[in-house]
Amino acid sequence: MSKEFTESTMTKMLDWGYDKAVNGVPGMNSAQELAESYMDENKTLAENANSLIRWQITKAGTSGFISGLGGIMTLPVTLPANITSVIFVQIRMIAAIAHMAGHELHNDKVKSLVYICLTGNAAKDILKGVGITVGTKLTQSAIKSISGKTIVAINQKVGFRLVTKFGEKGAVNLGKGLPLVGGIVGATFDTVTTNTIGNVARNTFMA
Repeated sequence: MSKEFTESTMTKMLDWGYDKAVNGVPGMNSAQELAESYMDENKTLAENANSLIRWQITKAGTSGFISGLGGIMTLPVTLPANITSVIFVQIRMIAAIAHMAGHELHNDKVKSLVYICLTGNAAKDILKGVGITVGTKLTQSAIKSISGKTIVAINQKVGFRLVTKFGEKGAVNLGKGLPLVGGIVGATFDTVTTNTIGNVARNTFMA
C-alpha cells in the first residue's frame, strides 16, 4: 500500500466518521445530542466539557457501549475496525465540545479544526503552521477567516500525522482477524490519548 493511498484512505475515513458523528447513527446520540446532555447551567463550559471527556474515558471501552458501535461498521474504507471505531468515538467527543462552544458542526472549517484535535499534542504545531494563533479562543470571525486553501493544508497535515501515529504504534495491524470488542478494548481505547485529545479540543474551542 503506497503512502499516498494510505493518507487518502485516512482522509476518507475521517470524513466518514465525522458524518456519522454529526448526523448520528441508529442507537447512538449525535455529537450535538451528546453535547446537550452534558450542558449543566450551574457549571462553566469547561467544566461541562471535562465531564464529557471523563465519560469518554470511563465509558467508551465498556462492552455495552462498544456493542452499540455495530451500526457504524459498514466501512467505506479498508481500515481495521479498531482504528475506525476509536477515531469515530474521538471525533464525536471533539465535535460535541465544539458544539458546546457554539460552533456550527456542518461548517467545513470547524470540521478541519476537529480533525486537528485528533492529533493531540501535535495540534498546536499544525495550527501554528497554517497561521492560526494558539492559546486564544477560536471565535466565529477567526474561523470564518480560514481560507479554503488553509483547510486543504490542514487536512493534509492531519492525514499525515495520523498515518504516522498509527504506523508507529503498529495499530494498523491490530484489528486484522480480531472481533470488534476484543480489537477495541485490547488495542485502541488508550485513556491517556483520549484524555489528551479531549483537553486539546477544550483548549482549542473554549480557551
